[in-house]
Amino acid sequence: MSATPPGRTLLDLVAVMDRLRSPGGCPWDVQQTHESLLRYLVEESYEVVDAVETGTREELRDELGDLLLQVVFHARVAQEDPEEPFDIDDVAAAIVAKLERRHPHVFAGEAVAADLQAGWDAIKATEKTRESVLDGIPLQLPALARADKVLGRLQRNGLDGTTQAEAGEERAGEERAGEERAGEERIGEELLALVRRAHAAGVDPEAALRTATRRLETAAREAERAG
Repeated sequence: MSATPPGRTLLDLVAVMDRLRSPGGCPWDVQQTHESLLRYLVEESYEVVDAVETGTREELRDELGDLLLQVVFHARVAQEDPEEPFDIDDVAAAIVAKLERRHPHVFAGEAVAADLQAGWDAIKATEKTRESVLDGIPLQLPALARADKVLGRLQRNGLDGTTQAEAGEERAGEERAGEERAGEERIGEELLALVRRAHAAGVDPEAALRTATRRLETAAREAERAG
């Protein structure tokens, strides 16, 4: 008797979602749209991040399940579109094709590129027509994460000419001219300089800030208990 293949239970999740969304299912689930579900997609994504950084293995498993539900839910909603429907199989087929296309060194017998990131960028460029190397970076990303993404794209394409020394000189110049510039603009430039330093050091600025904030929270809670 052969073992159950990995992924078999995913079919059960698809079936449960189908029942919830179909006549006789859950009225709340039936009312949802792609737009109404966005807040839950964002929330569940951040709960996965929190589980990875501070949670237990059980919490991570549960949060990944909640996030997976959002993908299945969106696919079920999309299935009902009268003009351009697609379902969970179309979603899976698209990502399978993308993974195989973007890993020719694994699936097409090509040699491993010296710079895998540059190779991926080149493949992406053939997939989508974009006017700028910055196209496709979501505006909704948290500010620090988006700045890190922009800097990464620019540097990989030789478009960020600011060196670390120049960045330091910029910060010094900004400090000298601080009173002459708007506070928001000055702070924004200082934050961008920090993101540039984090990017150069291979540090995720969002994760670094979350870690520092958690340390602050822990210290504050201990101080409250001590008081």
